[in-house]
Amino acid sequence: MALNRDFVGRSYPSTVPYEVSRVKIREFAAAIGDDNPIYHDKAAAQAAGHPDVVAPPTFPIVFSLRSGGEALADPELGLNFAMVVHGEQRFEYVRPVYAGDELVTEATITDIRTAGRNELLTVRSKVTTVSGEPVCTTYNTIVERGGAA
Repeated sequence: MALNRDFVGRSYPSTVPYEVSRVKIREFAAAIGDDNPIYHDKAAAQAAGHPDVVAPPTFPIVFSLRSGGEALADPELGLNFAMVVHGEQRFEYVRPVYAGDELVTEATITDIRTAGRNELLTVRSKVTTVSGEPVCTTYNTIVERGGAA
């Protein structure tokens, strides 16, 4: 069954800020196998000109889809999670993510399209600090295998 195209353009704001911690950054860096000291050590990050530990570039995936998750879980969208695989992701940065940041996102479903027998759904998440400072925009495309009508 095809995904419900009426969801394109719907936006979902964060309900609570995501508090970035040094521990979460270190855990993420370790999980992706990146031992860059600016991801693990405040002194190394400060020596490199940063105010605190820096998050790896793909770190926002940890929280950016949370606000869009409400839409993805809506039965009216018609997404079959058993058939979902990761398609693509990219990040456009205004500034790095640092330990101590409190971030909010607004996720918007920007596209739903058919590719062969698959349905592709793209979510854009604008990430800002709680005071409204732009940090980055994430783009995530998920693929529902065999979902095309």
